[in-house]
Amino acid sequence: MALADILDENIIDLHLKSTTKDEVLRDLSAHLLEAGYIEDVEQFVKDIYVREAEGITGMGNHIAIPHGKSHAVKKIGIAIGRCENEIEWESYDDEPINLVFLFCVSDDADFASNHMMLLAELAGKLGNDERVEKLQKVTTKQELIDLFLN
Repeated sequence: MALADILDENIIDLHLKSTTKDEVLRDLSAHLLEAGYIEDVEQFVKDIYVREAEGITGMGNHIAIPHGKSHAVKKIGIAIGRCENEIEWESYDDEPINLVFLFCVSDDADFASNHMMLLAELAGKLGNDERVEKLQKVTTKQELIDLFLN
């Protein structure tokens, strides 16, 4: 499974109005529920916080990659949000974030291996400063998707 297989405009929000980490996680989880990726927002968010307790998910450069590894997941995906405001988030560079890539994966073994491959591919793409700068400026969901496919 590759990023190209799971990028979905239905779970991308370029205008998140969230002002806290919890609001971001809940807003993106609501998109996942609406699009049929998860069956329970509360359980999914609870499972995200279990993972958050294990270590920092703010990778720097105003980007966070939280993980929702949960039995509430029905379909693997990555909800992507760009916040209108910078959000305080535990990060390796101690800077706030405004781009969030929320992994939505089941807690079974098959999904776990897909998760690691997707995470590696996403991290590689986000390691490119030029691409990150463009992500901050995209105006459409399709532009964002195209940045990951090219």
